[in-house]
Amino acid sequence: MTDNLTSAPELAARSTARWPNESAAYRTARTALLAEEIELRRHIQRVAAQRRALPPGGKVPQDYAFEGKGGPMKLSEMFGDHDTLVLYSMMYGPDRKQGCPMCSAMLDAWDGEARHIEQRVALAVIARSPIERILAYAKTRGWTGLTFYSDPSGDFTADYVGERNADMPAYTVFRKLDGEVRHFYSGEGGSEVADPGQDPHGAPDPNPLWNILDTTPEGRGTDWYPKLDD
Repeated sequence: MTDNLTSAPELAARSTARWPNESAAYRTARTALLAEEIELRRHIQRVAAQRRALPPGGKVPQDYAFEGKGGPMKLSEMFGDHDTLVLYSMMYGPDRKQGCPMCSAMLDAWDGEARHIEQRVALAVIARSPIERILAYAKTRGWTGLTFYSDPSGDFTADYVGERNADMPAYTVFRKLDGEVRHFYSGEGGSEVADPGQDPHGAPDPNPLWNILDTTPEGRGTDWYPKLDD
């Protein structure tokens, strides 16, 4: 971003938005908030630029073997016509009766966005359960836009998620560079990077649920989580 930007407070002061019966106190506070929202927007853009500027990550240790709806699939084949592949590791191992509510809530939203995301990059969801079980769960959720794979050996999970049978989420981006598949980016940090009273969610949060709740008086809360449909 250029350094010759108009200050956020000056931009905020230019807003002509006004709402029925708002008080002067509301307008003053809202304009101050708008300045912070402008700063946040700029900071998100700076962080995204810093992420894009990361040096090449490590070469993947192996061409991981997955199982999809159509049969075996190698990691290198999952890129399709793209040079970038986004993989989300869902909490749905063979010992879990139902999918993780948090993962499911996010994938509910991603399912509709997948067709748009895949215009730019390849996207898939991985889980440690057998593919038949994953597809059956996806059907109960009404997911039709996302592509699912099983990690039957657990090799990928062991290298990029946690333990081989880890029942935990992970967001991983790979890139084809000079004919090699390399790691580009992963969400990092758990409870050790969380602020007091908060989950260690990413920034920006990939789940639109939280972004919407952050605009409400109640906010996202400190102990509320989405639940699966009865």
